[in-house]
Amino acid sequence: MCHDAAGNQHRPESGAPGPGRRAFGRLLLAGSGLAALAACAPGTPPAPLPGASSASTTAAPAAGASPSPSSSPAGSADATSVAPTATAPAPASDPAAPRHSLTDPASPWVVVNKHRPLAPATFVPADLVRPAVRLAVTGEAALLNSTTAAAAEKMFAAAATAGVIMTLASGYRSYVTQSATYEGYVISRGQAEADTASARPGYSEHQTGWAFDIGDGGGACSFQPCFADQPAAVWAKANAHLFGFVVRYPWMLHGITGYYYEPWHLRYIGPEAATDMKNRGIGTLEEYFGLEAAPAYL
Repeated sequence: MCHDAAGNQHRPESGAPGPGRRAFGRLLLAGSGLAALAACAPGTPPAPLPGASSASTTAAPAAGASPSPSSSPAGSADATSVAPTATAPAPASDPAAPRHSLTDPASPWVVVNKHRPLAPATFVPADLVRPAVRLAVTGEAALLNSTTAAAAEKMFAAAATAGVIMTLASGYRSYVTQSATYEGYVISRGQAEADTASARPGYSEHQTGWAFDIGDGGGACSFQPCFADQPAAVWAKANAHLFGFVVRYPWMLHGITGYYYEPWHLRYIGPEAATDMKNRGIGTLEEYFGLEAAPAYL
């Protein structure tokens, strides 16, 4: 990898990229179609960062919020066996905000990772629409749920006003599409390597309609680490929270999220929560809601 999370300019950590980073680049460039969009996860991720603990979906936002985060020990199975209707309190910065479920796929706070599959696995958003933004894809990949689409339209328009052209590079991805993408990796590379390159069906944020990938109007570095230095990524990193979005897989937090840095992958959680996360320097939804890290499938 060639980026850091401290600012807009990114440089190598030291020397040439390591084997894991070379594999990441090869996987991104080797795939075709939606396979090229699959998230790439480390084979042996580093230990979870301090503060990433296990918690039920009723845990409060962590890392300094007024409500106390769960004290459940890391690695417990508590977070994977919760009821679909469980909810989380509002962020500390807006105590009057509504509570949202962390397990219901129709909730803007649903947390989907390698420990937390969608329920049901074949979930389809009821309100998929095509946003009025610049599209780099067609078909289902051009769709988002209606709330995310409306927020994306505002964000893309604000970026354009600032002189930054952003494109929608990959939106909704159905269970069937994700199954085909994942199985293609299993056939060609084996399951162990497939799990480092593609989300298993039912484990992808794209299936919820709350997440999408962006591209830069210039077309450079799509789905490559160098995208972090493109105008669309730089602008989104600084401003996406104003419209309710976070960069879901930040730099050097793959030990928590299970995926390497994806500056192109944005996730809607609402302006209040997204701004709260940014102001308090919290990088992941797992940390924000006091959930256990999910570096690999259980």
